[in-house]
Amino acid sequence: MLFKFKSQATADLIMLEPDARKVLQIIGKDASPRGIITVDQIPQAIAALQAAVAAEDERAQAAKAPDLDQDPEDADGQDVKASVGLKQRAVPFIEMLRRSAAEQADVVWGG
Repeated sequence: MLFKFKSQATADLIMLEPDARKVLQIIGKDASPRGIITVDQIPQAIAALQAAVAAEDERAQAAKAPDLDQDPEDADGQDVKASVGLKQRAVPFIEMLRRSAAEQADVVWGG
């Protein structure tokens, strides 16, 4: 399932359900099929997302600390690749929220 976030201030933003659920959970919204983030709620939503991204970045930096006993390859001899993190998912959404706040536009979504 896809979530389509809409605002009169920006183009639509589409997310896969797991990513949308995570973002909505962070900002304290229920991942129901339809919802709204009002202009008054946008500053708190931006702050919550920025805090979550910062916390994830800190955990990633701590995990990158050199461990001399750890091999940078997995059991199959393949290089271990970093997965797409919250930052890559949240930054476009944060930008949508900022532009919507600037133009006093609510953000709505539907599944």
